Amino acid sequence: MLTIIGCGNLNRCDDGVGVLIAQRLQTYLKENPVPEVQVFDCGTAGIDVMFQARGSDELIVIDASRTGSEPGAIYQVPGEVLEQLPEPSYNLHDFRWDHAIATGRKIFKDSFPTKVTVYLIEAQSLDFGWTLSPAIAQAAEQVFQTITTDLQDRRVPVAAQIKITS
Repeated sequence: MLTIIGCGNLNRCDDGVGVLIAQRLQTYLKENPVPEVQVFDCGTAGIDVMFQARGSDELIVIDASRTGSEPGAIYQVPGEVLEQLPEPSYNLHDFRWDHAIATGRKIFKDSFPTKVTVYLIEAQSLDFGWTLSPAIAQAAEQVFQTITTDLQDRRVPVAAQIKITS
């Protein structure tokens, strides 16, 4: 099973890019079903990432980043490079998707994806608003196309779905 999760805040301009891509992928999969693929919009709830990914073999996380790089830059990073255990705390609002990956591996062990890929898109604006900056919208389209190309490769040809018995 492949799980794709979009993260971010739709009310903070470019921060919503991961959620918007996930929503587009959900629509795409309704029109072009691919077996063993599920897509979730986890918004800003890092803990949801951990539970939605449980039981999958592979995980893709999509989110915005703010590193000071050129807006719209796309980073495709193996999950283990970014995962980190959270500091002990009683505040679950600080539990992010990078914490979810590390914690999920620790808690769920073999029931957590071993292959994790993270797509980060460098944000230009994190102001309040619902519109993506042009460079981020273009980068979102590139990530969407990359993922849908991968999904097309996973589709089972119709002839292979038909089981003939004698």
